[in-house]
Amino acid sequence: MRVRLHIAVGLVAGILMLSGCSGYNIVMKSADYINKYEMAKAMYVEGRYSNASSVIEECVMMFRGTAKGEESVYLLANCYYNMNDWILASQYFQTYYKSYPNGTYAEDARFLAGQCLYRDTPDPRLDPSSTYNAISELQDFMNYFPSSSHVAEANEMVYAMYDRLVEKEMRTAELYYRMGNYMGNNYRSGIITAQNAMKNFPYTKYREDLSMLVLRCKYKMAVESVADKMIDRYRDAIDEYYAFKNEFPESKYMKEVEHIFAASTKQLEK
Repeated sequence: MRVRLHIAVGLVAGILMLSGCSGYNIVMKSADYINKYEMAKAMYVEGRYSNASSVIEECVMMFRGTAKGEESVYLLANCYYNMNDWILASQYFQTYYKSYPNGTYAEDARFLAGQCLYRDTPDPRLDPSSTYNAISELQDFMNYFPSSSHVAEANEMVYAMYDRLVEKEMRTAELYYRMGNYMGNNYRSGIITAQNAMKNFPYTKYREDLSMLVLRCKYKMAVESVADKMIDRYRDAIDEYYAFKNEFPESKYMKEVEHIFAASTKQLEK
């Protein structure tokens, strides 16, 4: 997404002459914050976001409570956005909409604050805290601006992050399955983990994979069961087979599913 920001840059000859490196140093030493700010906007337009952000950070403090205060905060957030510094960009977009909840850029600021956190979310194997923060930020945006043109994109990001959270749970369930009965009944833990993931995120793209994990765990739990529990566990595996086949009649796992059914049925016929 291209950040929408219309900047009126004063075409003052002296400012344009100061656009070089030496000019930047002169501006940074100046006490004329109006001139500094105009120069920062010129640098922003030129794509010199790092230089612009250094100047604007000073201006934000000086412009607090003035007419230029609102624009300067939003412009600073955009500098970090264009530098791909997602954490700082999100922080300044949040600063903007909290300081100016009815401001000119409030809708975009709320959306971009969430988008930045989404772009910073980690590998599913890592701590999911930042993913939850990004989901919360985007959901707040949709609550505040339900008719926004960004809602569809925000929804896509939220569902993508749900799948990241589900993937983490699926990896845990797979680990339990591989551990089997080592130091306890890990199959049952795998079943609970997979079922909870489906309950919490019913529309995840991993639903078929999680359902297959539940079936595998129930079958293996029956195979490795003690004698007095074996029959009930095979029946449970068969019940799970019917549930799986009903929901995923064209499943990519169908060959394995039918094998589990046939093997479980054979055990009950003995």
